Order: sequence, then C-alpha cells, then structure tokens
Amino acid sequence: MAFDVLDEHEQGELVRKWVRENWLSIVIGIGLGLVLLFGVQQWRTHRANRNMEAATLYDVLSADVTKKDFDAAKAIAAKLKTDHAETPYAVFAAMREADISAQKGDLENAYASLDWAWQHAGIDALKAPVGIDLARVQLARGKAQDALDLLGKLPQHGFEATGAELRGDALSALGRKDEARAAYGDALAKLDPAAPDRALVEMKISDLGVAAKVDMPAKADKADTEKKSS
Repeated sequence: MAFDVLDEHEQGELVRKWVRENWLSIVIGIGLGLVLLFGVQQWRTHRANRNMEAATLYDVLSADVTKKDFDAAKAIAAKLKTDHAETPYAVFAAMREADISAQKGDLENAYASLDWAWQHAGIDALKAPVGIDLARVQLARGKAQDALDLLGKLPQHGFEATGAELRGDALSALGRKDEARAAYGDALAKLDPAAPDRALVEMKISDLGVAAKVDMPAKADKADTEKKSS
C-alpha cells in the first residue's frame, strides 16, 4: 500500500487552515486556562491571608489568657469561631474557651465549646485532643455513658494511654468494675514505665478492689460429694 507523504509546504498549509478554522476555540481555551490559573493563585493567597489573620488573633488570645483577661480572650475566641471557623486556630480557641469555663466551674459552657471544636476539627490530629477533653467534661457532667460512647470512636494519635484511662473512669462510674480494671490495665500497658501518671492509674485499680471470682454452684458441689461417697 502506498502512502502520500506531504511536503513541508503542504503540512504548513494544513496547520494554518486548522488554526483559521479553530482560532476561536483556541483563544477561549487559553483564556479559560489563564482565568483558572489566576483563580487558583488568588484562592491560595486568600487562604494564606486568612490563616495569617487567624494566627494573629490566636496569639492575642493566648496573651490575654496569660494575663488572665478571660473576658477579652473569650471575645477573641468568639470572633475566631465566627469569622475563621475553617482554620485550626478556631478549634484551638474553642478549646481554650472551654478551659476558661471549666476553671470557673461552668461545665455546660465548657461542653458547648468543646462540642463546637469536635464538630469543626476536620482531621484526626485535631479530633484526638478535642475528644479527650470532651470526654473529661462529659464525665464531670455525670454523663459517663456519653463519654464512653465518644471514646469508642475517638482517633488515638498519641492519646492511647489517656483514652484507655478515661474508658476506665467511665466504666467505673457506670459500675462496670471488671471492665474498668481491664481498661486501666490497658492504660498501664501503654504508659511509659517512668510516666508520672502510672501511680494514679494504679491507685484507681486499687480503689476498685479485688477482682470478682466466679464460684461453682453449690448444688454441683453437693452432687459431686454424694457421687464420691456412693
């Protein structure tokens, strides 16, 4: 089979013809590409500026907490939660806000702040510490089952020992002593041998008393005795 080979002039003519017929599509495509590129750059710049503004606000909040100006700190936390909810700084602010409320004995507001933080912590690295604090507050509010349910779905990310200890606290509060003892044992297994928290966990195990023993039914013992005597 023979193939027609176009010379350079013919090839050039074909290209020019294609360009004449498709120039509008080419221009539109280039324009859309430039718009998309500019939009992505603008979005990245906007996001960086938002993060920087949120970080600055959080620095001010931290300074206010250090000065014990809690009213000013809570006002900034509210602004971060309203205007910068998509940033991790808003989650950090809600956690500080909860700590302020807990120090004042206001567990309901502490719970509300931590629940907000839990709902807005988009990654496991944030959910883990928020969930630990939230479980503690739930226990303090007398809601041991809610705390236990939360701990069951909590990502660990370095909080394995603390999570196990809190499970023990929740189970103990629910009267499930054997399960609590096992959870505390799990916490001890995850703790470093030199960790200062070991003594507290061991004390909690001691407070639970001796593990329950399973006794053989009395009737079964009596039946065995009669069988041997016969």
